[in-house]
Amino acid sequence: MVFSSAFFLFVFLPLFLAVYYLVPARARSLVITVGSWAFYAWWRVDFLALYAAVTVWTYGFGAAIAAAPDPRSALRRTGIGVAGSLAVLAYFKYYGFFATSFAEAFGLDPATSFFVLNVILPIGVSFFVFESISYMVDIYRKDAEPAQSFVDFAAFLALFPHLIAGPVMRYKDLAAQITRRSHTVAKFSAGCTLFMIGLAKKVLIADSVAPIADGLFPLAVPSLMDAWLAAVAFTVQLYFDFSGYSDMAVGLGLMIGFRLVRNFHFPYVSRSITEFWRRWHISLSLWLRDYLYIPLGGSRKGPLRTYFNLFVTMVLGGFWHGANWTFLIWGAWHGALLAIERLLGARAGRRAAVAGETADQHRGAGDRSPWPRAIALPLTLTFVVLGWVMFRAPDVASAFGLYGGMIGLNGLWLSTDADWRLARFDLAVLVIGVLIVFIEPRLTKRFWAGGGTGGLSRAAIASLALVVLAAASVLKLSADAYSPFLYFQF
Repeated sequence: MVFSSAFFLFVFLPLFLAVYYLVPARARSLVITVGSWAFYAWWRVDFLALYAAVTVWTYGFGAAIAAAPDPRSALRRTGIGVAGSLAVLAYFKYYGFFATSFAEAFGLDPATSFFVLNVILPIGVSFFVFESISYMVDIYRKDAEPAQSFVDFAAFLALFPHLIAGPVMRYKDLAAQITRRSHTVAKFSAGCTLFMIGLAKKVLIADSVAPIADGLFPLAVPSLMDAWLAAVAFTVQLYFDFSGYSDMAVGLGLMIGFRLVRNFHFPYVSRSITEFWRRWHISLSLWLRDYLYIPLGGSRKGPLRTYFNLFVTMVLGGFWHGANWTFLIWGAWHGALLAIERLLGARAGRRAAVAGETADQHRGAGDRSPWPRAIALPLTLTFVVLGWVMFRAPDVASAFGLYGGMIGLNGLWLSTDADWRLARFDLAVLVIGVLIVFIEPRLTKRFWAGGGTGGLSRAAIASLALVVLAAASVLKLSADAYSPFLYFQF
């Protein structure tokens, strides 16, 4: 089940909210657990058993780590617990990749090799395994207390707003909210607003731009215009798809009293890759920093070790996205850029994004770009777009085929092979999406606070616009009948 589906919007969500608010407060964690497991089982009932097993495993080892008689026992129990969770990820996500690579390295046919298995990837496995690991590690570090009950922990891990696509949450950030949280009309209203914004991003923009990327990426000999149009289309599609889904997740959390972390903050107006990773998939960036980069030594062991740690962290972060050489290369690309920028003096600010804050205000929190101001933004965006080509391509050869088109090896103008694949409406939405990317910070600032605008309050104008966008989203959703989410595969 996805948020952008008629069944979720008109059946599951109203039913869940009705039950949630009718039961006593003490029973709401159980309602969250049962409702979220039903949400997950809608995809495949059999994989719900895997989810439940990871939940029991993590809760049990969390309690065992907390009860360890000495630090050595605690470390041993943490190692076993983390290894068990990683084993789930390794088998379901990476076994096929390594088995296929092994077969090819020895000249075997993967299709007939007995050890190459067709393993189905459970949706959201990367997210809930990371959350499982952070729970056990935080208890070992004494950064968090174990959950008061199994139901409370199950409600955290299964919380359906972030169950299959993040944000990547840590139990210590939600522990107080699991046991006690406020439910107000203002919070519910803010959640509805954010959900409608996310739905419009996903359905009206991402789903409309998707046919351009899907049609142009497979071209065998793309021209310069073909290739750049494909790359820009996917750049827009991915942002509005993922940030829209994250907005819906945060909005749903607010509807039931939870304040989830913000996952995107205008990433395409960044002036360095260092700044980009403080704005893109923020919850994952923080997770990689706290559970991988810092344990590797962070920036505490000299410049060369810092560059190495940045590179390794991003390579593993790329591999987290998928079992394919393309993701490893994409991670290495960003890791190398981060290391180069650190060498040139880049610094990332420490303060978290504040709701309603513009990109320029947020940039003042300590970001320092190593690139000349006049080219910093277009250069950074070019780096990002080039990376997305490798991220989107089915294999490395296809990615380099598109790169060849981007430098004009196959001609300059739109090819006839590409022309018939493009619809004017989709191209118009792509232009609108590009414009929104750059004016979104100003729109957020303008309509976040109240005030007069031609006799109408900004809040009233924003509310009217949201109603129109929500209606348009539902109509388009009904017409399309299918609205896949890109990060399901991760």
